[in-house]
Amino acid sequence: MKNNHNSAPLIHTLVWFAATCSSLSGGRAASAADALGVVPVPESVQIELLPDAKPRNVVFILSDDHRYDAMSFLGHPIAETPRMDAMARDGVHLKNAYVTTSLCSPSRASILTGLYTFRHRVIDNQRAVPDGTLFFPQYLQKAGYRTGFVGKWHMGGGSDQPRPGFDYWVSFKGQGHYLPPNPKYTLNVNGQRVKQKGYITTELTDYAIDFLKQQQDSDTPFFLYLSHKAVHGNFVPEQKYKGKFADKPFNLPANANPVGKNTLNRPRWVLDQRNSWHGMDFPLHTVDSIEEIYKWYCEALCSVDDSIGVVMDQLKAMGIHDETLVIYMGDNGYMFGEHGLIDKRVAYETSSRVPMLMQCPDLLKAGTVVDEVVANIDVGPTIMEAMGLRKPPHMDGRSFLPLAEHVGTADSQSQKIADAASTTWRDYFLYVYYWEPNFPMTPTHFSLRGDRYKYITYYGLWDTDELFDIKADPHEQNNLIHDPKFADQRDKMQSRLYQMMEELGGMHIPMNAPRGRQHNKRLRSRGVHDRSGEKAADFPEAMIVEEALRTILND
Repeated sequence: MKNNHNSAPLIHTLVWFAATCSSLSGGRAASAADALGVVPVPESVQIELLPDAKPRNVVFILSDDHRYDAMSFLGHPIAETPRMDAMARDGVHLKNAYVTTSLCSPSRASILTGLYTFRHRVIDNQRAVPDGTLFFPQYLQKAGYRTGFVGKWHMGGGSDQPRPGFDYWVSFKGQGHYLPPNPKYTLNVNGQRVKQKGYITTELTDYAIDFLKQQQDSDTPFFLYLSHKAVHGNFVPEQKYKGKFADKPFNLPANANPVGKNTLNRPRWVLDQRNSWHGMDFPLHTVDSIEEIYKWYCEALCSVDDSIGVVMDQLKAMGIHDETLVIYMGDNGYMFGEHGLIDKRVAYETSSRVPMLMQCPDLLKAGTVVDEVVANIDVGPTIMEAMGLRKPPHMDGRSFLPLAEHVGTADSQSQKIADAASTTWRDYFLYVYYWEPNFPMTPTHFSLRGDRYKYITYYGLWDTDELFDIKADPHEQNNLIHDPKFADQRDKMQSRLYQMMEELGGMHIPMNAPRGRQHNKRLRSRGVHDRSGEKAADFPEAMIVEEALRTILND
């Protein structure tokens, strides 16, 4: 990130929430958004071709819960990912990729719509996509391109029926299963019930190859979205990888140590969450250790890495490898002991940051590293540009192709676009998470992440907010929010966060009725420094005073 945020080119918005809730609020929310001059989601798909563009084939591969650093080219102590390593070597590593909400359905909805979570309204894993939502593949389909979706959809887990924008469809209900749970279990393959035969990562890859083979003799550009279930918990490795990493050495992260007296001003809710479904002392309400869970996770990731290789080999066999843009990404991060937690949802780096790789030898220089912050809301605009379409003005994201093209393309027009992008790219990235009744441990919170500092505010909670110097404190342990030396930085980021939320129409917190099981239990025998599980954590030291602050009530 190099330059200042420019709200006009960065985001053209109207909160979809405002439109859907206007009947409940007398149109007040919609009127407020209209007053900002933002652009609503249109009612129909209208395409605009980019002049002199050469539409490319695009393959987008998404994995589930893959944390940003779990790739062997980054020196990860357990994971082995030779195919991902090859993508980074032969293509582009977007090293600062983030999601707007670190949760499966909201992140996937942002990928498909190009919208922030409070706009597309898929705020948790329990809700279907609202009627009237537009997905960027609908624009590709309108342009006459062939489109295919294979894998986990999840938004509206009760149905696996084909969704708008796709000619070819393979999916399953909800999270799906690594292995068929019974002999009658089926996938939805182009509207037909077809039995799942074996390990889901391999089977989805086979269906993806089937789609690619159907494009063999066609001159029509295609878009393939391969959306893996892996590596979502419960982590079940493919048989050939079970136990592969059992003997590898393992160390807990530096910020996994329990906190006794809260002298570092950590939020109470984080310390309390250590003993919960999402805490390392009671992980997913099991007796499994973080080490065991992490190794199963990395073993399951091996099959996702294999899948990338199979897709690349098929593109080579078709003679279109060099001209096809392939993007790999995780839908959110995952913690294994960081901050005493497991899972995702929070704004901390190991939760909100994801792996992202991109390869297209005809377009992108091998070994390129992009430093700017890119996001899941940018995926749709990027793919649309690669396929010769201008992104619709209602989308919040932007194409990051020019950032990668800045190094390695001789085309003067591409260089001009890249130069323009590098001077107008975002300097702040907005993150939101909304409290879920079925996972009540994590509060609603909003975060602003810059190139050095991150500000997090927890809404409606008697607790401390957080401010981190990411460069000096990458493990996010030294909360600077109460340090007078950082008061100006805190106030600046707090003001900017609420300004951006106002600009984007995010000042209305969505509410949904409870749905799903409540994972609200603690283990009595486990607690901070052997304190029993029914005890709450200490308040942050900065919030404690030694004597009354007022001597007389009317003073």
